[in-house]
Amino acid sequence: MKKLQILSNIIALLVLFSCTPETTQKSKIGNPVDKIKLTSNIMTPEVLWSFGRVSGVEISPDNTTMLFGVSFYNIQEDKGNREIFVMPTTGGKAINITNSLSGEYSAVWRPDGKKIGYLSSQSGEMQLWEMNPDGTKPIQISNIEGGINGFKYSPDQTKIIYTKDVKLDKSVHDLHPDLPRAKARIETDLMHRHWDRWHDYKYSHIFIADYDGKSLSNSIDIMKGERFDSPMNPFGGMEQINWSPDSKQIAYTCKKMNGKAYALSTNSAIYLYNLGSKETKNITKGLKGYDVSPVFSPNGKMIAWESMERDGYESDQNRLFILNFENGERMDYTASFDQDVHGLSWTKDSKSIYFTSDYHAKFQVYRLDVKTKEISQVTKGKHNYKSVHPYGEKLIGTKQSMTYPTEIFAIDTKNGNETQLSFINKNLHDQLKYGKVEERWVKTTDNKNMLVWVIYPPNFDPNKKYPALLYCQGGPHGSVSQFYSFRWNFQMMAANDYIIVAPNRRGLPSFGKEWNDQISGDYGGQNMKDYFSAIDAVAKESYVDNKNLGAVGASYGGYSVYWIAGHHNKRFDAFISHDGIFNFEAMYLETEEMFFVNWDMGGPYWDKSNKKTFDNSPHKFVDKWDTPIMVIHGEKDYRIVYTQGMSAFNAAQLRGIPSKYLHLPTENHWVLSPQNGILWQREFFSWLDKWLKDGK
Repeated sequence: MKKLQILSNIIALLVLFSCTPETTQKSKIGNPVDKIKLTSNIMTPEVLWSFGRVSGVEISPDNTTMLFGVSFYNIQEDKGNREIFVMPTTGGKAINITNSLSGEYSAVWRPDGKKIGYLSSQSGEMQLWEMNPDGTKPIQISNIEGGINGFKYSPDQTKIIYTKDVKLDKSVHDLHPDLPRAKARIETDLMHRHWDRWHDYKYSHIFIADYDGKSLSNSIDIMKGERFDSPMNPFGGMEQINWSPDSKQIAYTCKKMNGKAYALSTNSAIYLYNLGSKETKNITKGLKGYDVSPVFSPNGKMIAWESMERDGYESDQNRLFILNFENGERMDYTASFDQDVHGLSWTKDSKSIYFTSDYHAKFQVYRLDVKTKEISQVTKGKHNYKSVHPYGEKLIGTKQSMTYPTEIFAIDTKNGNETQLSFINKNLHDQLKYGKVEERWVKTTDNKNMLVWVIYPPNFDPNKKYPALLYCQGGPHGSVSQFYSFRWNFQMMAANDYIIVAPNRRGLPSFGKEWNDQISGDYGGQNMKDYFSAIDAVAKESYVDNKNLGAVGASYGGYSVYWIAGHHNKRFDAFISHDGIFNFEAMYLETEEMFFVNWDMGGPYWDKSNKKTFDNSPHKFVDKWDTPIMVIHGEKDYRIVYTQGMSAFNAAQLRGIPSKYLHLPTENHWVLSPQNGILWQREFFSWLDKWLKDGK
C-alpha cells in the first residue's frame, strides 16, 4: 500500500537499518561494480544485486562540488554498505572518499563547506562524524547515549539539531521488575506495531545542541515528555525537519496523536519552534490531511510544504502550500495543477520552487514561479526524476527508468536538456542487453484511454511466440511509472523471455484526480476490468502465446491476483501473489493504519451498509480457483499479515490447486536482503517457467 512519496529517503533508511553495528559485514565491500565481468549480456538476479544504488545528492556551499551516497551489496555475506562519493558539479570523475566496515550515511556539507558531516556506527552506536571534503581525518563529533538517527547543521553553524529515540512508556519488565525473563507485551491501545516493528516504548524526538566545531553540548529536547514522533514513522527522514535561514526557528513535521486516534487519522501538521521563546506553533491548523516536509525560503519570508486535503486518505493529491510570514497568507499554489508535487527546492533568490511530479506515469521536473503562481514543465522524456537540486542558475537531478537505476544528471533550466554526470553503473550497463519499453494506450470497458507499458525480451523476435505476464501494481495508489525496482524489475522479467504487460489501471496517480480516486470503495470493480482490457489487448498480438499467460503482483497487486484467480474465465495459466490481501474481514482487523482500510474499504465489515468491498474479498471466490498459484509472504509484514498468504496457500492446497508457498521469516512488506532477494527471483521464475513454457 502506498505511503508518502519519499522513496529516495526510504532507500537510504533501508540500507541504514540493514547495517547496524550488530550486523556489520566481516570485510569491506567498497565499490565492486567496476570490477565485474559478466559471462552473458542477459540480466540475472546476481547482476541486479550488483548495481550500486545512488541517492542523497548534496551541493557544496560554493556550488563547485557535490557529494552523494552509493549503496553496494555483498551477496556472499548477505550485507549492504554505503559509500560516500564526491565529484565536480560540472562533471568528471566520481571519487569514493570512504571505504569502511561500518558505512557512512546521511552525508551533508557543513555550512562553511570545509567539512562533510555524516552518520557512522564506527564507535558502536550511530553518531555524528565529520571528515575533510577529500575523506581524510574523520572525527567523531557527537557522543549521545543510545546514538542518534539524523542531524542538521544550523545555517550559522552554531547549533545542530539531531533526532534520537526517547523512552517514555513502560515495558513488562518496567512494570514487573522481579520477572526479568518474562517474554510478553501488555497493550491497551492501537499502534502497538507499525510496518515491521513492534513499538519499543520509545519516541523519536528533536534535540538542539550547541556546536563548536568539535563536539556537541547543552542538548535540549524540544518535544520533552511528548509521546509523538518526529520524523514520523515508518519512513520519515530529516526532510521533515528544517532550520530557518536565520537559525532562530525550526520547522518540523509531526502527527501529535496516539494509539487509536493515530491509527484513524492522517492529520499531520507543520510546527514552528522558536529557539528564543521556546514556543511551538502549529502553522497548518485547519488543514486536515498529511502536511509534511517544510522548507523555508532562503530570504526567510516564506515557508513551503507538501499538503493533502482529506483526513484519512493517504493517497490524496499532494499539493504545494506556502505561508507568507509577512502578511500571514497561507495558500495552495497548485489548486489548478491536477498532479502531485514532491521534493520542494527553493531557488536562492526565493522567487521559484522546483519539484518533481508524475504525469502519465513519468516523473518530470517542474518549476513554480511564486509571484505569478505559474507552473512550467522543465524536463521531458521516458524517465522518472526522483529529486531536483537548484544551485546558481543550474539544476542537478537524480533520474531512473525501467532500464537504468538512478544516476545523477545536470539539467539546463532554459530548455530542459540533460547531461549525465555520474556513471556508477556504466560497466554493468555496457555489458547488458535490454528489452524495448513501449508505451501503449488501450481502451477500457468504459471507453477511457489507459496507458499500458509493454516490455519486450532483449532478443525479441516478432516471428516467435512468447508467454506474457500481467503485472498488477500495488498501492493501490502508485503509478506504474518509469521506476527501477530491485525486485519487480521489468527488464529482469523480460530477460527470462516473457512479454510484460504493465497497465496504469484505475486508482493510479498521474492521470488526474478522478482516475486516482475511483478505486476507493470499488475493490474488485473497474480497476479489475482495466486489467483484463490490458492483457486482452496485448494477447491479440501474433507474437504473444495467449495459451500461456500469467498474472503477478504484490500488496494490492497481490490482492488483484487472488481476485483474478476467481474471475479470470480461463485467461491465465499461472499466478504469483506476494504479500497480497486474501481475506478482507481479517485484513481490516489485522493491519495497523486503520485510516487506510476505513477509506479504501469504506469502513468496518460489521457496518451492514458497507457490503460492496467486503463482498469482493478473494477468499469468497476460492471455489472458482482452477489455476496454479504461488504465494509469497514476509513474516515481518504488519501491513498485510503473513497469515493472509498462508490462508490463501492452504485454500489452494485444500482445493487441489497446484500451489507453492514461499515464507520469508525476516522480511517485511518488501524483500531487503541480497540472498533472500536472489532466492525470490529464482523461485519466481522457476514457478512461471514450469507453468508457462513448453514442457509443463
